Amino acid sequence: MRALIFANGIIKNPSRIQSNLRDGDLIIAADGGANHCHELNITPAVVIGDLDSISDELHNLLKDREVKFIIYPKDKDQTDLELALSFAYQQRVNEVHFYGVLGGRLDLSLSNLLLLARDDWEPLSLVVVDEPDIAYVLRNGNTISFTGNPGDIISLIPLSEKVRGVSTEGLRWKLDGAVLSMGSTLSVSNELLEHSGQVKIGVGTLLLVHREMVNVTRQE
Repeated sequence: MRALIFANGIIKNPSRIQSNLRDGDLIIAADGGANHCHELNITPAVVIGDLDSISDELHNLLKDREVKFIIYPKDKDQTDLELALSFAYQQRVNEVHFYGVLGGRLDLSLSNLLLLARDDWEPLSLVVVDEPDIAYVLRNGNTISFTGNPGDIISLIPLSEKVRGVSTEGLRWKLDGAVLSMGSTLSVSNELLEHSGQVKIGVGTLLLVHREMVNVTRQE
């Protein structure tokens, strides 16, 4: 089963979300993510958080639709996104797509990305949608194949101190068993050569960011 988690950040291209929905998706709103769901005419199965970013009007509307609310106090030890991801994990989903986890506050954007690096979520396939970017979390032994267009930007960002055994196919600058270090920019701004590529890693945690360059002004 797949979960879609909506957070309270910025969603740049909401019109494409509807086309990504599947029957059986578990829709989770992390507090103010319920506002995005409402704007997209999507009814979440559950809203999780302290509800400081939802109006009383929307709260009552969703209650009338029998949406489940899991309410936490404002003084809590986890962000709303962490609570939403923990809930998804407990539902035994195997894939989670995130919307609205970036933009707005820098501290929350960074903490949201680093949250995904935690080993707790290793069984899950985690995907961050922030069009024209889409990001995938790769962990020990993962291989990912992806499609796109020549010239798309592919960046590999280590989320662990070292990521070993990094190999790529279909990219302009090939890696073959490379070791990437956290904070290094060696693997930023690679390019897709044709319409497909592949990245595999040995040990570590890596964020693969794929930027679609169609209709995006390119800067040299």
